[in-house]
Amino acid sequence: MTTFNHHKKALLQAIDREWKLLWQAVEQLSPAQMTTPDAGGWSPKDNLVHLTQWLKAMLGYHLDRKPAEEVLGLPKELAENFNFQRVNEYMFEQNKNRSADDIIAELKAKYAETIARLESIPFDDLLRPRFADDPEKSPVLNWVLGNTSEHFKEHREIIEKFLK
Repeated sequence: MTTFNHHKKALLQAIDREWKLLWQAVEQLSPAQMTTPDAGGWSPKDNLVHLTQWLKAMLGYHLDRKPAEEVLGLPKELAENFNFQRVNEYMFEQNKNRSADDIIAELKAKYAETIARLESIPFDDLLRPRFADDPEKSPVLNWVLGNTSEHFKEHREIIEKFLK
């Protein structure tokens, strides 16, 4: 096994581990807890749709290099003046009335698509700089981690607060 294959296996294992931990938390929620907002106004359901949207961004924007407005369905003005807080608020508003079952089904499908894509990409491609003009030459891998295992952990920890 090459070093790159070893790293890719470790990447996929890390993503899978956090994915399973996320679902262990989600599966403990009652239907009422799933839709109860926290102090910030987001319910666990909203956290899950947020994860779905950022998996879409990772796949479409970071891997496929499509425009953000196309990938996330953003209005042109919002895409041109990209601000994470405003984009998250927009995505929240677009999805707040969807059912938990619909959101869960979409997230699971997007996760399966993500894993299939990552399995098909050579690991050394993930080490290439995401942006040509980035002086730090941050690799695509940073966005993969930030939108998968790290993001799953962040939102799992938020969801776990509903269980206390």
